[in-house]
Amino acid sequence: MFSTRSKTAAALLCSAAIAVSASACGSSSSKPSASSPAASSSSSSTEPTMASSSSPSMSDSSSSGAAGSASAPFGSACSAVPSSGPGSFTGMATDPVATAASHNPVLSTLVTAVQAAGLGDTLNSAPAITVFAPANDAFGKIPADTLKSVLADKTKLTKILTYHVVSGKLSPDQLAGTHTTLEGGTVTVTGSGQSFQVNGANVVCGNVQTANATVYIVDSVLMPTS
Repeated sequence: MFSTRSKTAAALLCSAAIAVSASACGSSSSKPSASSPAASSSSSSTEPTMASSSSPSMSDSSSSGAAGSASAPFGSACSAVPSSGPGSFTGMATDPVATAASHNPVLSTLVTAVQAAGLGDTLNSAPAITVFAPANDAFGKIPADTLKSVLADKTKLTKILTYHVVSGKLSPDQLAGTHTTLEGGTVTVTGSGQSFQVNGANVVCGNVQTANATVYIVDSVLMPTS
């Protein structure tokens, strides 16, 4: 009898042990789910890296914009240039320089001088030049009798006008320095950015493009030294 009870007890103990073991296995298999938040946290931590990788494209865009603004005409007198038509910045860009200037009311006195000297074709056919173009007010600084006399003297007028022309289309970042003119003398440009002087004359509207020239409008007539 005691033997039968012992066997029954042993069987019960064995069953209990199996149940406990199964429970333990079940609880241990549920532990990997605790790692899920960490995985989620790890994937979310990559977002700042993706955001920072987009920064260079934004920087490139702003750099492009800065470049665009740097190539535009600049200066206080640019507001006097027509906003549309052949005499506008857009219109002048399609014509050679003497023709372009003839459409711009800011340069009407200079155009009269160029015609009197017979330099229109010479300037229009030049492959690439920079012109320091005196505005009408620049000629207004010269006494009327003196201006009339110069306009009547083709040799002297040609010398003065060709002193305002240098070879090559100079951009603003190439402008500062000493340059040899078509007349043979030199002009000295000082300044930087959007503030320049040519032999002391102020650039009042610069970096104006024509088909064959870059024009810098100045507030004084430049006079050759010899």
